[in-house]
Amino acid sequence: QVQLLESGGGSVQAGGSLRLSCVFSGPVDRTYCLVWFRQAPETEREGVAGLGNDGRTNYADSVRGRFTISRNDAKNTLYLEMNSLKAEDTAMYYCAAAGWCRTPPLSQANAYDWWGPGTQVTVST
Repeated sequence: QVQLLESGGGSVQAGGSLRLSCVFSGPVDRTYCLVWFRQAPETEREGVAGLGNDGRTNYADSVRGRFTISRNDAKNTLYLEMNSLKAEDTAMYYCAAAGWCRTPPLSQANAYDWWGPGTQVTVST
């Protein structure tokens, strides 16, 4: 069983930055496929950035060049560095995990077995 817990959300003005963290716990003898999703009210959940077991990354076009996903294995923590934030980045952000992937699929939320409760990001203009 893998447990995930996000933090780092908040309110920021457009153009600002935030760093989200996701602490994950589970069997320590394996790595995981880790992804950040987001969901705004009345919209579908959208994959934002993913990190495969071998370090391969994948980004949504809407955030490429502005967001960076990374992982600190010593701390069992996944990060999402978000720069040049826009109002349209406002959403609840979730981290999710699956057992294994090479290039993390961002369009298949049902590919991920474990989810955190989410952290809210609000970007104001």
